[in-house]
Amino acid sequence: MGKGIGYGKTILFGEHFVVYGLPAVASAISDITTATVAKGEKGLELIDNRPAIEGYKTKKQGEITRGLDLIMKFLKIDLEKTPLKITLAGNLKCVSGVGASAALASSIARALNEEFSLGLDDDGINEVAYEGEKGSAGTPSGIDNTCSTYGGMLVFEKNLEGGPNKIDLLEVKEPIKIVLASTGITQETKEVVADVKAEKEKNSEEYGKIFAEYKDVFDEGLAALKEGHIEKLGELMDRNQELLRKINVSCDEIEKIISVAKENGALGAKLTGTGRGGLVICLAPDEETQERIAKAVEAAGFEATKTSLGKG
Repeated sequence: MGKGIGYGKTILFGEHFVVYGLPAVASAISDITTATVAKGEKGLELIDNRPAIEGYKTKKQGEITRGLDLIMKFLKIDLEKTPLKITLAGNLKCVSGVGASAALASSIARALNEEFSLGLDDDGINEVAYEGEKGSAGTPSGIDNTCSTYGGMLVFEKNLEGGPNKIDLLEVKEPIKIVLASTGITQETKEVVADVKAEKEKNSEEYGKIFAEYKDVFDEGLAALKEGHIEKLGELMDRNQELLRKINVSCDEIEKIISVAKENGALGAKLTGTGRGGLVICLAPDEETQERIAKAVEAAGFEATKTSLGKG
């Protein structure tokens, strides 16, 4: 029997700006998906016990099936000769924006590696997980599967010329406590990105200033992360959120969560991911404040998850 794990992920700086070649910081979170691989009776039997929002697994079934097929083909596993039973579990709740598909791919890659004694290191696992991600993303950026496989944080920069993207693992002193709060709203990423692009084309000078300010936020944020300066990190998250407001990807629900989080001790709070719904990341200085933020967010009618950035 083979076992494996894959981390969830969140974006700390750079959503939307990363589309235009600006650098972003992404991080694994401590919540994980687990996979167990055992001998099966016929073909592939998948038992999905992961926690998920309503309708997620049904909506994603096609993507999951394609991803598994790509992984098996990449590893040259013949399910007719060696039928398998894969069981998924863990505490990573499947919602849009937490890298659930990458965590699935990474955990299954690790479990297959153990079951078949493939001898893959983390680089090899990441390559397999990237193949699995193609089932949902077509041509993945590589950011989700890299976070899911290695844990920790990374700096990501999209290659606008079409070559390999720049991905650098980022060392931080210790895991950072956060609350991920859900607006309960799901948006189509392609539509929001298209809206931002249209506005950028109409207001190129204004957007040029916004992009330049974001680059300053990124540079200062990267330094704060490396130095372990969490208060400064919170200030820069707030500045990043102000820029996201300027490109019209916030919404009333996001602003409500941010307000509640800040009133209850969050050092910084911003949307993470697509925006106009989705998730808000709230930075906490300690466990006591993390608990207070989570309870306040829930009391305001939103779902909250306590976790941490990076492994741990």
